Amino acid sequence: MATINDSEYTVSFPCLAGQGAPAPLLSLTIVWHSGPGRVGEQYFAPYDGGEIAVSRFVPLFTGPGGEQLPLGERCVARSALLLQASADGLRIRVPASSMRVQVDGVAVASESVIGLAALRSGALLALGGGVLLCINLRTVLPATNRIPSLAGVSESIELARRALYRAAGTDMPVLLRGETGTGKELAARAIHDMGRRAAEPFVAVNMAGLSDSLAAAELFGAVKGAYTGADSSRHGYFGEAANGTLFLDEIGDAPAEVQPMLLRVLENGEYRALGSSRQQVSRARLIAATDRDLGNGKFNQPLLWRLEALVIRMPALRERREDLGLLIVHFIKRWEAVNGAAGALPMELVREMCAYDWPGNVRQLSHVVQRALLVSTDAAPVFDELLGLPLPVPVAPEAEALPHALPRRGRTVLESIDEAAVLQAMEIAGWSVRAAARVLGVSRPSMYKLLDTHPEIRRASAIPPDQLRLTLEGNGNDILRCASVLKTPGEALRRYAILQGFLVKGPETGNPGS
Repeated sequence: MATINDSEYTVSFPCLAGQGAPAPLLSLTIVWHSGPGRVGEQYFAPYDGGEIAVSRFVPLFTGPGGEQLPLGERCVARSALLLQASADGLRIRVPASSMRVQVDGVAVASESVIGLAALRSGALLALGGGVLLCINLRTVLPATNRIPSLAGVSESIELARRALYRAAGTDMPVLLRGETGTGKELAARAIHDMGRRAAEPFVAVNMAGLSDSLAAAELFGAVKGAYTGADSSRHGYFGEAANGTLFLDEIGDAPAEVQPMLLRVLENGEYRALGSSRQQVSRARLIAATDRDLGNGKFNQPLLWRLEALVIRMPALRERREDLGLLIVHFIKRWEAVNGAAGALPMELVREMCAYDWPGNVRQLSHVVQRALLVSTDAAPVFDELLGLPLPVPVAPEAEALPHALPRRGRTVLESIDEAAVLQAMEIAGWSVRAAARVLGVSRPSMYKLLDTHPEIRRASAIPPDQLRLTLEGNGNDILRCASVLKTPGEALRRYAILQGFLVKGPETGNPGS
């Protein structure tokens, strides 16, 4: 095996690919492990059709310090699970052992295939209920992280960090694009801290908070008496930034009156304080950020062109599936630093967190982790409730007229629930296991027992792929309708359809509770 050795990299990764990894690589990232320090370790191999063995002892995962260790968990079998790349995806062959194996929440008994679409977004491989790996394709290897505030091992955050490092070596204006909560202010601070202006002021301004009437005064300053209430002169944000960096967040909300003034500053550095006849020159470096499309004609287009001297896109969380375990561990440590030792989070909950298509907001993930830690000592946390989403429990108007009366919520003996009532509960609950359990007044594990023994309800993984494809095509890819037709839980069906390559992860696939 050849190795990549470069001062840009923190470690040497075994890899047959040449310098810079131009060919696709298969990446295995530990996103959950009983040893929190192992989370984020990675293994890379060429995606060339060769077999990769995964067991308790192989492969060796590399950490940031260069140490290489196997998974080592007792829940992972000694017999190797085999991964083999093909043109249509990654084939998985499961060894004959007691180890439970799941791919994106779907149990794999002997063999399965992860489609290319799932590999690109990151597939979650659960081994034995204690180890969670993210498997995906990438072309860029991780490098030394010069920006600790933007932690992560994913390709998308690596590319963003590289772009920020290059931008720090210039004085060009920068426009940071990205959804709310993707770390645009952290990125702006990183550019400032890595550049030659690091010892100068960094001034951050939220443009959405500026009033139309006083925006010019707040940005450029004002002389005494320039407007009603101006009892003294003020420097303005450009004056405060001096030779440092001025960060204009939410630049799309800049009042129309000040946009031409900002353009003038970018063109020649000149501006005037409100009420002053004296021209001033700004030497501040300008960085702006937005979560909007500014090319719709409502924003000053010449100003946009100036701001776009360098454009850096900050990736959303759903594009950083490999990083979610690291972020969860970080938030747990932060919680424990304030509140003391926290209860362990169930791996299934972590898997749901990692599988969710986050809308970009790191703070939202932080809040979900905190809520989970808060309730974990009393009950098993439920992801949808932690997320703040309503549980998908559609109430059928004709429910009272149905022939099979459902048990009231409370302590229920499983033997007292007949098969018709189970089927009826699943229909009422939109084929959500969690919601049906609430309808029947049983726990979720008990609900799964009822489903396992039901003669009509099937496991999603037992449905022939051709039947699934035809059902999806005949129902417009509506997972809830397909779940009712096929009589299988909706969320498991969604994951299975993604695994088979019939659906792509995202809001369009639906999200029925499991």
